[in-house]
Amino acid sequence: MLAEVADIAQDNDLDRGATSVAPGTERTCALSRKFKPVSELIRFVVGPAGEAVPDIKRKLPGRGLWIDATRASVEEAVKRNVFARGFKRDVKAGRDLAAQTERLLQSAALDALSIAGKAGLVVGGFSKVEATLAHKGVLALIHASDAAADGKRKLDGALHRNSDEKRPEITIIDIFSGQQLDLALNRPNVVHAALLAGPGSETFLARVARFARFRTGNSPDAVSADAPTDGALNVNAPMDGAQGNSS
Repeated sequence: MLAEVADIAQDNDLDRGATSVAPGTERTCALSRKFKPVSELIRFVVGPAGEAVPDIKRKLPGRGLWIDATRASVEEAVKRNVFARGFKRDVKAGRDLAAQTERLLQSAALDALSIAGKAGLVVGGFSKVEATLAHKGVLALIHASDAAADGKRKLDGALHRNSDEKRPEITIIDIFSGQQLDLALNRPNVVHAALLAGPGSETFLARVARFARFRTGNSPDAVSADAPTDGALNVNAPMDGAQGNSS
């Protein structure tokens, strides 16, 4: 009887396909057995070679299994063979699955930043960013993770000088290298940038917060490469060739 209940519980871990997952839906994390909104979970499906595949955008075909959207949870799910039990078949889940998931989350965030940049919602360059912070409509201040401390300190100070109670809190993002920002925005030497309100900006903020939460296990107010990880996670180091000035 207990075995039958366990089988039913594990079968209920699987959704009926991507089209059955509407925004606001809640699912059970197959690792923790906790019921959570899908925004706090990562969906996995079985790929053509029988491997666990992260479905970051929740659109891949096939029935899906859900894991809490943190690196530590995915690593633990691999260690405890949760994917094979949940899918009730021999599913390959390598030790690099958490790293693969993190790369996909990072790529999704940078893709959203690229779209925002093409829409004219990203202002780059130290002087332009400093001037932009004096106006309303700024949603986020972006620093390259390898930017010089002096430049970050000056712009953070300008941000605080121009803040007031009527202005929404501005997110500080310090999680992408200068090279990554260059590629996303298709311009050279991006060290500092300001994100303006507009279509696509909220998508970027949501994706970068999800990426940061996956790395740290927290939902930080300031999305930073220096966010505390309690020693459990390895935050990426600055990439070679990225800029380290304050321009």
